[in-house]
This record gives sequence, structure tokens and C-alpha cells, in this order.
Amino acid sequence: MNTQRAKYHLGQVVRHRKHPFRGVVFDVDPEFSNTEEWYEAIPEEARPVRKQPFYHLLAENEQSFYVAYVSEQNLVADYSGQPVEHPDIPDLFGAFTDGSYELHFQLN
Repeated sequence: MNTQRAKYHLGQVVRHRKHPFRGVVFDVDPEFSNTEEWYEAIPEEARPVRKQPFYHLLAENEQSFYVAYVSEQNLVADYSGQPVEHPDIPDLFGAFTDGSYELHFQLN
């Protein structure tokens, strides 16, 4: 059983440590839960460990908007105070306040 807690929360704005993109957390897997094909496509020297939280992000970079799947070790909190402009944000989140988006739904 994995007892590690996720460092980032739903609605929080984060950025990638190495690549120039940022995003809003909309889901968290307690450990790697994507396909083997996805994992094997990452160069071996850059592959993250599986037993850590992985985050689903509504992401943006200078060129586009997309959904990203990123390990906790590759994320840092974004303290820029700037909102993310991904077009799907209004479907999941409300107002942007203090670096996070409010959830539109109640969690159990």
C-alpha cells in the first residue's frame, strides 16, 4: 500500500522543473498509472520512478494548450500569481485566487 501523500492539490498551479510549461492540477494518481508505452517512450536516463504521485495537468506553453501527465519529482509550485489560460479550466474550476483555482465540485 502506498502511504505517500500528494504534495500538490487539485486546482493548484505548478510548473515543470525542466521543460517550459505550467498547468493546473485536475487529478492525481498515487503512483504511475499510465501505459507502458508512454513510460518506455521516456529516455531511460530521464524516466521518473513509478512509486510517487503523478499529476494530470491542464497545461500550457508558449505555443499550445494540452493535457500533461507529470511525476511529482518533475514539478514545482508556481508562485508567479499568474492564471493559466487553458480553455478547459472553466469546465472544472471557478475563480483563481492566491495561486489556485477553486473547485466547481465537492470532494468526498
